[in-house]
Amino acid sequence: MIQENPQIDRFKQQLRDSLQRETLNARAITIAKHAHVYTCGDPGETVCFIESGQVKLQMLSPEGRECILAIHSAGDIFGELCLSGLGPRLETATAMTETTLKQIPCSRFFARLSRDSLFEGFVRYLAVRIADQQQMIANLVTVDSEQRLGKTLLQLAHKVGRKDPRNIRISKGSGDICIEHKISHEELSEMVGTTRPRISLFMQRFRNLGLVETSAEYFLIINEKKLTAYLAQVCGPRDHSFQNRPVLDSNASRVSVALNADWNQMGALASVAGRG
Repeated sequence: MIQENPQIDRFKQQLRDSLQRETLNARAITIAKHAHVYTCGDPGETVCFIESGQVKLQMLSPEGRECILAIHSAGDIFGELCLSGLGPRLETATAMTETTLKQIPCSRFFARLSRDSLFEGFVRYLAVRIADQQQMIANLVTVDSEQRLGKTLLQLAHKVGRKDPRNIRISKGSGDICIEHKISHEELSEMVGTTRPRISLFMQRFRNLGLVETSAEYFLIINEKKLTAYLAQVCGPRDHSFQNRPVLDSNASRVSVALNADWNQMGALASVAGRG
């Protein structure tokens, strides 16, 4: 998991403020829970800016397996691959909760970046995303699925919650992070690259060890310190050592790999910045 970057966090807040000004008079679109914002193959002409709600990006393999590329929440943008000029959408965007968003045409998005001197920050932001994607790809080969799940939970906790204090609360001294909106075991399996039964197996182990818990108020409570320490303890090359840890049963696994081609975006941005 890529470490938190204060400089990128500051840029993301600047970008949010800039896009709020850009879309002040734009029409907001409400997407029902489980409805698609767009699907793979749709024309890619706009960047989406989330005002409220939560959206997941998915890709589908030729065999019909789904892979979740990312989850975005209030204040985030998605659909930026349209800036590369590649054409149709390469992924499907689906609302995980009722979501309100605004759509910004590519030309207006570029103009806003230029007007507010955000081009350099946006390139840095994309570079961090590429590093994040590269780490995820490496983890699929070098890290076992239990460790990938733990890292995914930590990454989700920080990403989903930081944008809206109603979604995540960090208790002083306890290291607990509370995620409000439900993310199913099936969705976690699509992010981690393994089967839903194996996700259930690992989640039960995490609960037994006191690394995570559930409550009536929150979908999941993660003890960040304990989970981080546990992952450091079991960290190592991909192998079958998890079979020697306490389990409830065993299940065969499968791995779904998806790549997110952010390099094309950076090339498009460099071209536009050069013309400026």
